[in-house]
Amino acid sequence: MKTAIALLNRFRKLTLWWRGLRGQTADSIAEQRILSGQSWEEFCDTLKAAGASLSFPGTPQDAFNQAEGYRYLTRLTRAGLMAFMEHSDPKAPTLHRVVHETVKMGADNPDNYYQTASICGEYDYRITGTRNTVKYLGFGTQIGHYGQGGGMPPSGYLEASELQIEDDGTFEIIVSAKPQPKNWLPMVPESGNLIVRQTFLDRESETPADLHIERITTPNEPNEPSRVTPGRVDAGLKSTSTLVAGASLLFAKWARDFQQHSNQLPMFDQNVSNAAGGDPNIVYYHSHWALAPDEALVIEVTPPTCEHWNFQLNNYWMESLDYAHYRIHTNKHLAHYEPDSRVRIIVAHNDPGLPNWINTTGHSSGTMCFRWIRAEQHPQPDTRVVKLSQLQAAIKQKQPVSFENDHG
Repeated sequence: MKTAIALLNRFRKLTLWWRGLRGQTADSIAEQRILSGQSWEEFCDTLKAAGASLSFPGTPQDAFNQAEGYRYLTRLTRAGLMAFMEHSDPKAPTLHRVVHETVKMGADNPDNYYQTASICGEYDYRITGTRNTVKYLGFGTQIGHYGQGGGMPPSGYLEASELQIEDDGTFEIIVSAKPQPKNWLPMVPESGNLIVRQTFLDRESETPADLHIERITTPNEPNEPSRVTPGRVDAGLKSTSTLVAGASLLFAKWARDFQQHSNQLPMFDQNVSNAAGGDPNIVYYHSHWALAPDEALVIEVTPPTCEHWNFQLNNYWMESLDYAHYRIHTNKHLAHYEPDSRVRIIVAHNDPGLPNWINTTGHSSGTMCFRWIRAEQHPQPDTRVVKLSQLQAAIKQKQPVSFENDHG
């Protein structure tokens, strides 16, 4: 999939080069594409082609999952338009939320408050803010985006624990390719995206950091946003539609591969995670899950010393389930711990009456994710599929859950 998108982008560059030899510029080509309607037609055609991700090998073909899949494509479209049309100007960056309660992708973290902004390695930026009480705060710069086919490798990272913060809780970060003496977030010339992750232990009691970003200009340089041009609109439509096609196929492939170890939680390849835009300080355990109506998935682990940890359920398309209305995840703060410090998580269609129940919200299968943030060790979570009758018997008899007849 990435190869196909990369080849498409290479073809576009070769086309521009060839037209340049004939006296055409990128601006004149964009004007022709806008005036002829070609920009819009290709945008619509690529969106239509993105529907192929819903029939990628391994994807569920029932009406329920397909309906979620089409909703997923509309959400990706909305995210792309926000990122590449409304907030795409690196001269006037805006911190905004692309992924949230109703736009989800790539096993988005229910404990996270994601923000992003368009940047450019040619400029310097200043982030000002107030730390407040959110548990985890991290800033990263990235190369590229999902719509470019080359992944999103990190180009710089800065965590709140590394910040020099004033007594009143305020701070300033300089984002630049040139090293800075204090609170420096590195970039490279190819950097194009800023991502901020704020992670809550308890959303109800913690306050997110208050942040603002601005481009640093010289006294003689006007601090003005770029104007709308045919080139910007043409590029925004291309990036949006390519995001929808690229991200949907990328995660459809991941979900297919996860089925090789369904109902288990093997450690995910850190290099693959980083290339896709994952946090370099997080160790992930991605997988697939599937349960019959009379089954439950039991996950047990002793959490290590770490900044944070959590477990979540996703649908097949790697969208977190509805955490605004259901308990579809647990974390370091929310979880109930056994006397020996182990955590037992129960994934089931109905409440078994045990702590740490994760609601499947009507799904019979999907994907899931366990993550450690800045952990000293990375223990392997144990997983078992058991009959609900075993859980119910254990509750009735006030005995530990038995795995004698499990098949996980």
